[in-house]
Amino acid sequence: MLVKMEVYNDSECRCARGIGENIFTQGGTLDELINNIKKAVEVHFLELLERGEQIEIPSLLELEVELLS
Repeated sequence: MLVKMEVYNDSECRCARGIGENIFTQGGTLDELINNIKKAVEVHFLELLERGEQIEIPSLLELEVELLS
């Protein structure tokens, strides 16, 4: 199963929301966000995971590009 996540920055932290799933989480750093995404997906699909279903989480990442001098 694929659970697609959109990752973006708001003014205070990094956020992720499921695409087509009712999942949302956030983190102060990208590493924290990735861990929180895994936990949120685990909680959301706990029954499927307990039955042995494998879940992959591809993500779309929003980045800002600034002019480098």
